[in-house]
Amino acid sequence: MMARWRNNPESYGRLARGLHWGVALLFIAAYCAVYYRHWFTVKDTPENWIALQLHLSIGVTIAVFVILRVIWVMQESHPLPPPGKPWEHVAARAMHILLYVIMIYMPLTGYLGTKADTEFFFLFDIPKFPDTALFQWLVTDKFGLSFEEWEAPLDFIHKKSGAYLVWVLVLLHAGAAIYHHVVRRDNTLRRMWSGQ
Repeated sequence: MMARWRNNPESYGRLARGLHWGVALLFIAAYCAVYYRHWFTVKDTPENWIALQLHLSIGVTIAVFVILRVIWVMQESHPLPPPGKPWEHVAARAMHILLYVIMIYMPLTGYLGTKADTEFFFLFDIPKFPDTALFQWLVTDKFGLSFEEWEAPLDFIHKKSGAYLVWVLVLLHAGAAIYHHVVRRDNTLRRMWSGQ
């Protein structure tokens, strides 16, 4: 029974698949919350604040899932890659590395550059980074920066990556999976979807 949770040479286990699709759904939910906030709410209204808090809460949840995913990937074997040319395997590996970088730095830059506490799904508060001892020691004392100086590049990276780079990488990743399923007719998509 335990083996069904683990990867094998042919397929991903339940835990790997759950973390993969969980992070994907959380990213979609984070985008829905932030776009709803920008497109359908007015600044400084309760609706705007709720959408922001949902975005922040989902971002923290993504960070937790990604940490669990990285831990699992580091200790778990990977299914054998599908048949393909060496450059295709290099491209696939590079895409996965870029996706992991995105999954790590999007929540990180979001937290480090936010001006608001996170009311984690309205259950408890997570203090914003400027209110932490680490901010005081690192940003104020070591770098001599104000929050505004610290926040500007993080905000730029988080928002510009979120608006453009993330979507490009996700579409390329999904497109490659569909290509393998429809054109190559191999089990690349099936082994992450159903474990077959």
